Amino acid sequence: MSYKTTLLGAVTLCFAMPGIAQNSNIEESRLEAITVEGSRLDQTQTEIGSSVSIITAEDLKKLDFDFALDAVASAPGVTINQNGSYGGAASVRIRGASSGQTLVLIDGVPVGDPSTTDGSFNFAYLDTSDIERIEVLKGPQSTLWGSDAIGGVVSITTKQPEDKLGGSAYAEYGSFNTLRGGASIGNANETGDFRLSASGISTDGISKADEANGNGEEDGYDSTTLSAKGGLNLPAEARLEATLLWNDAESEYDSYSGGAQGSVADGDERTQNETLSGNVSLKVPLFDDRFENLLMVGYSDITRENFTNGTQSYFAEGDRQIYRYQGTFTVNDMNKLAFGAEREETTANDAESSIDGLFGLYEFKPVEKLTLTGGIRVDDHDTFGSETTGRVAAAYNPVEQLVVRASWGQGFKAPSIFQSTYICTFCGLTEPNADLKPESSEAFDIGADWTSEDGRAKAGITYFDQDTENMIDFSYTAGYDNIAKVKSQGVELYGSYQLTDWLGVAANYAYIDAEDGDGNELARLPENSGDVTMSYDPEGPFSGAVLVRFNGDEANTDGTTLDSWTRVDLTGSYDLTDSVELYGRIENLFDEEYQQILGYGTPGLSGSVGIRLRY
Repeated sequence: MSYKTTLLGAVTLCFAMPGIAQNSNIEESRLEAITVEGSRLDQTQTEIGSSVSIITAEDLKKLDFDFALDAVASAPGVTINQNGSYGGAASVRIRGASSGQTLVLIDGVPVGDPSTTDGSFNFAYLDTSDIERIEVLKGPQSTLWGSDAIGGVVSITTKQPEDKLGGSAYAEYGSFNTLRGGASIGNANETGDFRLSASGISTDGISKADEANGNGEEDGYDSTTLSAKGGLNLPAEARLEATLLWNDAESEYDSYSGGAQGSVADGDERTQNETLSGNVSLKVPLFDDRFENLLMVGYSDITRENFTNGTQSYFAEGDRQIYRYQGTFTVNDMNKLAFGAEREETTANDAESSIDGLFGLYEFKPVEKLTLTGGIRVDDHDTFGSETTGRVAAAYNPVEQLVVRASWGQGFKAPSIFQSTYICTFCGLTEPNADLKPESSEAFDIGADWTSEDGRAKAGITYFDQDTENMIDFSYTAGYDNIAKVKSQGVELYGSYQLTDWLGVAANYAYIDAEDGDGNELARLPENSGDVTMSYDPEGPFSGAVLVRFNGDEANTDGTTLDSWTRVDLTGSYDLTDSVELYGRIENLFDEEYQQILGYGTPGLSGSVGIRLRY
């Protein structure tokens, strides 16, 4: 509780002061935006060497994504799975790695749930209304971020304070009696800045168990999100910042049924989920801004409570504290060095673990058009000992229109608290598996990005190859054991063309060939997937987009195959005035019947309309 109190107090301090000061232009006193925040070296996409997809607030608005889950799915190489729409448990996988091997950061704070089996983050409740951008760094990134980053990193940045006193509000109504709305207000001045926002959604939903299998009971969903962000500009260009994000969600779901498709059928089940995350950071530049220092304390807490027929059937709470220092020293135009230390403490119910990390990163530019990056990290887990990971990357920009890049990296994931403490009593065991080891990965990718001279056309290709060893899975002889191995390789493509000043088309495609150590394809992972988007944005008040999403055949966990599907969505908006906008969305235009997970339903033809105000 003391961590929650500290975060609340820091956020209050950071936005209260600028709120009472006089307005002025503070562009010079604000820190510059980082092109790829997940790089830890302030690198741009032409310097980072790794494959990264960036989804901006403009992208989120254009395609009218309500949930971050759907937005992340638009990045090539990313696979999502959800146990039924509107609050069903949702996971994100990058290049075939499991959801527990995807590190999720919100404003730099890891938010995976330490109390779940694999410590993964549930994307079901994360609304897009307060998101500024999403970065998806693909491939092992443990040298940058430590444990859990075997498959990659999803780094989410919440919206920044307004440049002057102002904000926005929106309200919409749609199918399944869905109400969604929110509002924000912010201000900035010489003293600092702040932003407050609130959003919520309430829906009758659809049946989590597929209605096509005779499940007619609606499963509702309600969620409320509050966020705050603030900063104080201190003497000597130092800056104190704080963020806070709180969500409370309740979702109905269906019951286990051994004889039903996917073993799920109508039932009276409900889950209550509360999430709190935030951080307090101090940024101190030295030596004419050449030496940047960051001190941060972060915290996240997730509480889950399940009910069956109105009676509590499950309770879990996991929290995480992180302490971080990073120094970034720009020696000259050719050399940059970043180094730091982190400590992470996690708790799940009555169990605890901790891990300490030291890292160093070096950027070398022998010539202006070539960026070489290397790094090493040592993490020391209180139970599983030390793990060293390395990373090298190169980005070559021979002409302004072309970037050639390549990277190699290692990843590791320490066993979760659940895996390391689980005692399989029905297996005849009396203690956890003492021989459990961390999972590890090694991967490389190589690719190129091209832009036409007039900027109207863009294209890119990436080939990747990744091996993961010591995968942890359930065993009837040891509980949880290192029994699996995964090899994945594939190609990611994207391209776009601006046909006219007001009409453009973009597409991406991913081919992922992922197999376990016995040569079996991984379950719930399509070999082929992709999106096509056509955007219409003339100078007039109307704009719109068409999104076509394809998901290929994929194996089920029972050995059967889930059929491929294609869904078409339409979005549109109309500016009534400079500050009032009408917008709408039609989902699944052709009423495609499909499943993301065997036995779980998805919405048919549906839609919503809304109004957005800017003030």
